[in-house]
Amino acid sequence: MNPLLFDFPTEFMTERLLLRIPKPGDGKLVYESLQASETELKRWLPFMQKEQNEFDTEANIREAHVKFLAREDLRLLIFMKETGQLVGSSGLHNPNWDIPKFEIGYWLDTRHSGNGIMTEAVEGIVSFAFNELDARRLEIRCDSLNVKSRAIPERLGFTLEGILKNEDLSVDGSELRDTCIYAVIRN
Repeated sequence: MNPLLFDFPTEFMTERLLLRIPKPGDGKLVYESLQASETELKRWLPFMQKEQNEFDTEANIREAHVKFLAREDLRLLIFMKETGQLVGSSGLHNPNWDIPKFEIGYWLDTRHSGNGIMTEAVEGIVSFAFNELDARRLEIRCDSLNVKSRAIPERLGFTLEGILKNEDLSVDGSELRDTCIYAVIRN
């Protein structure tokens, strides 16, 4: 089936969170969140290696909006339901619609870490992917040294299928890194 013809919600809720498609105008909120979290996120995320401004972030948000509608990448922004405050970003990336399978990626505004927000968001995304997209496989890939990122799939019962040795470079390009591949499948 052509994924463009596949209708599914562009937002959903968990107990405390609203997850939704990025929309034009979200760039300012995302930029402020990334700036507040720069020190932590710069250790792990390639896009944090280059200088950013609010306009670049807005352009990126608009690209994410278009890619969601084209079913090329399903980025989701994460908001607190009660306050409407942006607390992070996640989504279903690198889709293979023939299977279907997706990779879950995420980052959290560090001002909100330690509250189980990202675990709740990823749990909601897993449910959304299985129930709305009929996903058969979901993966989380992360640097083996990123303990916080690894804790999420481990808490949610994903299986560590393997660690790829010397599979990637650190985000600053200075050393080889190992990549953990966690997965959950639905038969």
